[in-house]
Amino acid sequence: MERLVPLFLEHMIWPILLVTLIVGGLLVPQLFRNVRSFELVLYSSVPLGLLVLAESICLLSGHFDLSIGAIAGFSAVFTGLFIGGCTTCWGIAGDPFVGIGMILLVGGLIGLVNGVMIAKFNVNPFLQTLAFLIIFSGAKTALTTRPVGDLPEAYLFLGRNSVYAIGLMVAVFILFAFIMRYTTFGQAVYAVGSSEKSARAVGVNTDRIIIAVYVISGVLAALAGLMLTGYTTIVPPDIAENMVFPAFAAAVIGGVSLFGGRGRISGALGGVLLLGVVQSALQLSGIEAAQIEMAEGMVLLIAILLYNFKEDIRGRILAGEAS
Repeated sequence: MERLVPLFLEHMIWPILLVTLIVGGLLVPQLFRNVRSFELVLYSSVPLGLLVLAESICLLSGHFDLSIGAIAGFSAVFTGLFIGGCTTCWGIAGDPFVGIGMILLVGGLIGLVNGVMIAKFNVNPFLQTLAFLIIFSGAKTALTTRPVGDLPEAYLFLGRNSVYAIGLMVAVFILFAFIMRYTTFGQAVYAVGSSEKSARAVGVNTDRIIIAVYVISGVLAALAGLMLTGYTTIVPPDIAENMVFPAFAAAVIGGVSLFGGRGRISGALGGVLLLGVVQSALQLSGIEAAQIEMAEGMVLLIAILLYNFKEDIRGRILAGEAS
């Protein structure tokens, strides 16, 4: 029995998700009226899912990234202005493939700066990513105060098509689940998250791992910005605002440790699905946006309480085994 408890704690997100699906289906019948309804729940969760994955990889390395939402928004606005047909913008490169490459490059470069500042200059991750949250949230508003439209159809294609968007999210989660579990890089991320000093002692280039983690986080955040652009077909000035804390909530409630070195990518996906179901149920219930945001804050609080509960139980089990 004692061996089953840690296993249950590690995969606790799935029974919670099952209960949420049942309760949500009973209270809001239109939530799962047919396959299309369930597809829409998944489709609306794609951008958040990519941000959750970005945050989860940072958390597994013992770090975190407050700037993922700002990166998603800024990269989407910057690229939209570059390739859009707006006559008052920068519509100088209408090639959609240039746009896709550019949005990922912008996100990766911002992530690279985050990683270098943290790994090489020992800047506190909270202060570094908070600074970039503020800088790039302001920068996207400085670039434009009105929606950017007239974007190439091919640029919008992935995010606009629900099947492709969902397939992309699932494929990316599977890819990183494999990387984190079966590759040297993935094991190094877990090692750095467990103890950076110990990882360095056994030969792990911790600076390189930290920088790589933040580059990956930036690219995934930019990909979320691309999916948001396709979902809305325009780039509003407030794109991706207030998404960082739901991303934290989904990662933590999915079992990813706040202190690094423990958690599964599959659990993070479970957290995405849980939050997506909750958000969709609230929206279908006719609840106002401000109240939905408050509910998301409550989910984050519950996630933290669940995390503390899990850590307390795990600590007692380990203490019992030690004695």
